[in-house]
Amino acid sequence: MHTAIDQRVSLAVSTVIFALRPHPETGLMTLWLPLVRRIREPYQGRWALPGGPLESDDDLASSASHTLQRTTGLEPGYLEQLYAFGSLDRSPDDRVVSIVYWALVRPDEIARAVVGPNVEWFVADELPVLAFDHSEIVRYALARLRAKITYTPIAHAFLPAEFTLAELRSVHEAVLRTPLDPANFRRQALASKTLVPTGTCLQGTSHRPPALFRFEAGPPSTAPEERR
Repeated sequence: MHTAIDQRVSLAVSTVIFALRPHPETGLMTLWLPLVRRIREPYQGRWALPGGPLESDDDLASSASHTLQRTTGLEPGYLEQLYAFGSLDRSPDDRVVSIVYWALVRPDEIARAVVGPNVEWFVADELPVLAFDHSEIVRYALARLRAKITYTPIAHAFLPAEFTLAELRSVHEAVLRTPLDPANFRRQALASKTLVPTGTCLQGTSHRPPALFRFEAGPPSTAPEERR
């Protein structure tokens, strides 16, 4: 004898968007992310990650892209599936499973971001309590980014096509929240075999101009992460 099981489950897509900006107090580069103020229950008035229900005519990546563009004006070049969150109690009204993406935003992309009464940027490590389980999602995304930057070239998603080693190091320092020895970082970065000298130097500097590099293999891989 089989027991009927209620299969009513809603699918949603949310996105954690990371960009580098100066901290308002220290002036040091740090991770920021945009949040959207909820205008209806549940959690009316509380901040949440950009996202929404998965529409029947959208695939996952398209849904994430469309929601980002609609709520924040962003169309980041780096968009990767991060994880699936499906705890039974994550929504007070119904059963919702969220497919979460993360986006990493370059300075030229962040300049196009929308800021309004219901969209605001926050320091990623200094957030208010968020709606649903979005605080947990942000903590997970931060942990993944900080782990991944130590063994993959994901830092390049925050940089222009050509960059100096000092700029690359500043991304690592901002993400990891710790200063790095310039000589050690240079040696390790060059030993990674992922950087190619462009043969040109940064212009407009008063001292010896630093060399410019590019990433050898193009944009970092956007293969989906392990899901849960």
